[in-house]
Amino acid sequence: MAQRLTGADGVSKKTSRVRVAVRLRPYMSRQDEKEEGPCVRGLDSQNLEIINWRNATETVKYHFDVFHGEQTTQQEVFLSSVKPILPHILNGQNASVFAYGPTGAGKTHTMLGTGEQPGVIPRAVREVFNLVSAKDEDEGWDYSIGMSYLEIYNEKVLDLLSPNSQDLPIRENKDKNILIPGLTYTVFSSFSDFDKHFIPATLNRTTASTKLNQRSSRSHAILLIKVVRTQRALPHRQQTGKLYLVDLAGSEDNRRTGNQGIRLKESGAINLSLFTLSKVVDALNSGTAARIPYRDSKLTRLLQDSLGGSAHSVMITNIAPEYRYYFDTFSALNFAAKSKLIVNKPFTRETVLLIFPPAPVKRSREEHEAGGSGAEPHKKKQKDEKKSEQDGSSPSVHYHSLSEPSVMERLIALEKLMMSCQDKDRQSVLKDVAQSRKEIQELKEKQREFERKAMLLSQLAKEKSSSKDEAAFKNTLAPLQRKQPNVTKPNKQQAVVQPLQVSQLQPLQHLAVVRKQSVCVTKKEKKLSEIPPDGKENMKESSWESQLDTSVLDESKQKILHILNTGCLKELKGLQQIGDKKAKLILGWREIHGHFTKLEDLTNVESMTQKRFSSFMKANILSAMGK
Repeated sequence: MAQRLTGADGVSKKTSRVRVAVRLRPYMSRQDEKEEGPCVRGLDSQNLEIINWRNATETVKYHFDVFHGEQTTQQEVFLSSVKPILPHILNGQNASVFAYGPTGAGKTHTMLGTGEQPGVIPRAVREVFNLVSAKDEDEGWDYSIGMSYLEIYNEKVLDLLSPNSQDLPIRENKDKNILIPGLTYTVFSSFSDFDKHFIPATLNRTTASTKLNQRSSRSHAILLIKVVRTQRALPHRQQTGKLYLVDLAGSEDNRRTGNQGIRLKESGAINLSLFTLSKVVDALNSGTAARIPYRDSKLTRLLQDSLGGSAHSVMITNIAPEYRYYFDTFSALNFAAKSKLIVNKPFTRETVLLIFPPAPVKRSREEHEAGGSGAEPHKKKQKDEKKSEQDGSSPSVHYHSLSEPSVMERLIALEKLMMSCQDKDRQSVLKDVAQSRKEIQELKEKQREFERKAMLLSQLAKEKSSSKDEAAFKNTLAPLQRKQPNVTKPNKQQAVVQPLQVSQLQPLQHLAVVRKQSVCVTKKEKKLSEIPPDGKENMKESSWESQLDTSVLDESKQKILHILNTGCLKELKGLQQIGDKKAKLILGWREIHGHFTKLEDLTNVESMTQKRFSSFMKANILSAMGK
């Protein structure tokens, strides 16, 4: 029985806003660069300013939850930004920490760190173990900690704990939880055990060298830490908390990184997923978007719980102070300013494990419905007896299992849970029960009335049916007497002749119909008479050519042929019965086949039939003579 609690003990809790921290990397200048100084600087623990690229004499100021300067250590970043959200995991809630920023700004250093200066991931896992060990055993909870580690490389989900795995699908269950079937899940009992699995898996992550970074991450890495705590006593509640630790790949400008080939394809996939992440943030902040584009990218699909979902989220934005990173830093600060407006709604994921034996009750109901008679119930009984013999138990054992102390204790615990509800809920339930009882009573009274009416109607129906039977018996004798005489035959013949006399009284309508049919027939006869008997239609159509002078006729045909071969679209449209579509078809035919050798070649053009060609010739020659 799954339960969703918005706060501790079912008390409603306020929403949680995404906390945004900005970390400024130390200034690193090269020998071939001009020493222009940093383009961004911090003002205090929450504010910083960057030079305005439109006007170098002005600055743009930003305010965030935390600002970490160049001298900030890894421990200070963890204590101020990450550690406050970790206790929520042990209460069955989700938390998320992800590093964002351009390539070469120090995201991987912030999340992983080094052996001397460990980053957020090792410190967070160690703190989770410390929180679990600090819990009092008298509270009655058992804790289990496990991990999954994956990367998103070229929009493919790869399992870092199992390097030989293929692209894994992303699914969503009925409770709106994101799942990855086939992803390796490893349970560990200590931090050293975690290191044994995590360090080799980190080496499996895809990295490469670019002009801006010697060891650039070419994929997004996501580490999932799952904490499951189970109550020892009844009713065996189980709470699951998840911690997402995300190291995003940096956005890249291929003009400065010099990416080619595979590196160019990788940077395209990275920039596309980060652009989708920006669209998700914009849609969440607008408040009027009909759809949040989580499904447009696998990264946003996995971060759905962190952005606008049910997790306590922290985003660490890494920026660089050099002028060559100016526009990347400026866009990263704008994205961070939008992200801090996102509001999440955390809740506790709790499952109550109550086990009841429903099988015997179900069997007894089926036997009761069957009535204990017939061949089918007997076969069911035989099957049940065979199953019980195979299991080595009899049906009586199942019935006696209800009286076991463990089942009775669980029933008592369930009753206590039901009785521990608030008075208001109890009163509302009682009111609903009373209302439902009234409705049931009214329905019963109506049913009784309907039954009385049905009895009366059935009695009336019986009386009517008996009277009808007597009448039917009397009527059956009458036709036998009427069938004896043969006088009815001429009457039938007169009835058949009667409609013929009626039809003779309306000669005008009949004549009108005949006239209409004769008009149609004459029109068809005229059309048929116009067609020569030998099928040569061109003989009559060409009769108008015989009335013209041959020299004039040849001259006009030559003009038409000249226009067809040399005329432009406008000149072709100037001909009779040639529109824009036919003019374009003529130009296309001319480009493929060359000039028209004779006018009859025009019939080879699409949609130019012999009948249309003859009407085209007649219209153009007569119009030329009229001019």
